[in-house]
Amino acid sequence: MGSVTGGPVDDQAGDIEMVVAARGGDRAAFGRLYERYGRMVHGVLLARLPRRQVEDLVQDVFLAALERLDTLRDPAHFGAWLATIARNRATDFHRRARETVEVTEELSAPEQSGQAEALAVLAMLRDLPDAYRETLVLRLVEGMTGPEIAARTGMTDGSVRVNLTRGMKLLRAKLGVGVQDA
Repeated sequence: MGSVTGGPVDDQAGDIEMVVAARGGDRAAFGRLYERYGRMVHGVLLARLPRRQVEDLVQDVFLAALERLDTLRDPAHFGAWLATIARNRATDFHRRARETVEVTEELSAPEQSGQAEALAVLAMLRDLPDAYRETLVLRLVEGMTGPEIAARTGMTDGSVRVNLTRGMKLLRAKLGVGVQDA
C-alpha cells in the first residue's frame, strides 16, 4: 500500500518522517520527498516561467531545500515551504532575466500543431492571477487532484476548489469556450 490508498493524514505522517530522516542526512528519504513533490514544484514553476527554464529550476529548488532543510520549523509544512521556495526562485529568475520573448521553431512546425496549441493555452494560463494560474497548472498540466494540490501546497481543500472553479471560468472566458451570462 502506498500513498495511492492512504489518505492525506497518512501522507502527512509519512512526509514528516521523511523530512526528519532527510534532516538527519538520509539522502534516500530526501529522494522520496523529491519523487513525491517533484510534480508540484514543476507545476508551480511552469505557471510562472518559460517551459525551457523549468527543469533546471526544479533541480535548483530541491538543492536549495536540501541546503536549508534545517530552517524548516515544522516538518508537517514541508510542501508549503517547498512551494514558497519554488515561487521565490521564479521571482528571482524574472528579476535577473532580461525582457525576452520565448520564440521557438517548434511553434511554426506543422507536425507540432498540438504542441503549439498547448503552448498557447499555457500562455493564457500564465495571464491568470497567481493563485488560479498555479492551481490550474498543477491540475491540468501536472495531473494532480484537488486533494493532492491541497496536501502538497499547504492550501485548504476549499481554497483549491475555489481557485480551480474561478480559474477555469477565467480560462474559458479567455478561450471563448462555454461562457454564458447567468
